[in-house]
Amino acid sequence: MKYFYLLVFLFFPLFSGAQDLQTYVQARLQHPVLNGAWWGGYAAYDDATIFSVQADTRFTPASTLKLLTTAAALETFGPHHRFETRLYAQTAPDELGVLRGNLYLQGGADPTLGSTRVTGGETWQAVATRWARAVKQAGITRVEGNLIADESAFEGPSIPNKVNWENMGNYYAAPASPLCFNDNLFEIHFKPQPRADRFAEVEKTVPQVPGLTLKSFVTTDGKTKKDNAYAYGAPNQYEMELYGTIPTNFTGFTIKAALPNSARFAAEALHNALRAEGIAVGGHAAITQTAPDYTAMTLLDTYQSPELKDIVVIVNKRSFNLYAEMLLRNLALHAGKKGSVQNGLDELYAFLKKNNLADEKTAVLYDGSGLSRDNLVTPKTLVNTLLFMSKSPNFSYYYNSLATPDDRGDLLLLRKFLKPQKRVQEVRVKGGTIDGVKALAGYTHDKDGRLIAFALIANNLASKDEALFRIHEDIIKRLLALPGGN
Repeated sequence: MKYFYLLVFLFFPLFSGAQDLQTYVQARLQHPVLNGAWWGGYAAYDDATIFSVQADTRFTPASTLKLLTTAAALETFGPHHRFETRLYAQTAPDELGVLRGNLYLQGGADPTLGSTRVTGGETWQAVATRWARAVKQAGITRVEGNLIADESAFEGPSIPNKVNWENMGNYYAAPASPLCFNDNLFEIHFKPQPRADRFAEVEKTVPQVPGLTLKSFVTTDGKTKKDNAYAYGAPNQYEMELYGTIPTNFTGFTIKAALPNSARFAAEALHNALRAEGIAVGGHAAITQTAPDYTAMTLLDTYQSPELKDIVVIVNKRSFNLYAEMLLRNLALHAGKKGSVQNGLDELYAFLKKNNLADEKTAVLYDGSGLSRDNLVTPKTLVNTLLFMSKSPNFSYYYNSLATPDDRGDLLLLRKFLKPQKRVQEVRVKGGTIDGVKALAGYTHDKDGRLIAFALIANNLASKDEALFRIHEDIIKRLLALPGGN
């Protein structure tokens, strides 16, 4: 049978319909890059299957899982929803402007607080200054109490259970918090080191993280330009170790790591901003997991995030894990629950079941971003979700959050697709890559402009050979070439 498919591929390269495309796909799967691997794919119009290969088999989806999380978020909150963070004074200041109580930052689960990653966002320094000026405008000249970051909206582990140790301390697996700040990351700057096989010395961190100590065992590699350095540290752990390699360099090199506790960092930033505004603080930065009674307090400031539609662009087009995990927890908050991973997953399952997209047999989920290798989703579940969203009033926001082949986002998964194609804007994709997994899902159109949804997933790959990307590109090109009316 293998040789039959190879003959079909060699002697019948141009196909005119879905039946031929099924044969073509199966022939392409004989490529050596897939030896010993699993592959599943599904493509469909809203009323007809185009091809199906193990479409009901569960695969690790990697970041294509974000298609489920962002669909649920858009449908639950609407595209124009904004998340809010509030600053409260425990009491009114006395006649001398002294606040004989605490200031509270109430975490509202805004993924973007203190970040310019999303259009319309502000830097963490600008946000902290805004808070300090709100305190000053309230007539407060001194704060006798503490600056308390309220994390009570969330409960349970701040990182999903199945995230592995190698990822945990790095920015792409940063802990979630009701008080995200600066994307919950910091930069580690290494000193210049032009010679290979030498220890790379840490020069500084940006921003400075109070109480943090770093031990670097990173060495330089003169044979590659890739960053292979990893930060090892757990949430709330202020002693981190750095391992791996960075390229030799003459100007220094930078990697990004996860803040141990973003809420504490936000409170510390407020402390520094208050002092810069001439407001003395008698207490210190602190964290609470128990919400105080805000009804008896004075609201000093309400900070709003950019709109959800713009956040979803970063989740899908830039594949930003933290924002996906925050949206998952926000699903739980919307349902009146604590923002835990499990409560968020329960709400995501409820969304999928309500709309007949998936259940626990077709989707086994452990996070909202796809970072865990233990997540399992069928290709048909991804396609069903894409088709469901194509009928939603929110479709334009969902569709435009996906990358085109000429977009520099989403890991450039189709970077060789561009040159021979004039219809790149008719292809929208969400990619996913973790160890042993390469996946792609999204939309394209046939020759008549009719919308097609597809999902292509490979698991248990033995190498990082990019030949699989070429296979996926070729399948998408065949979908583009389909005549209308199929």
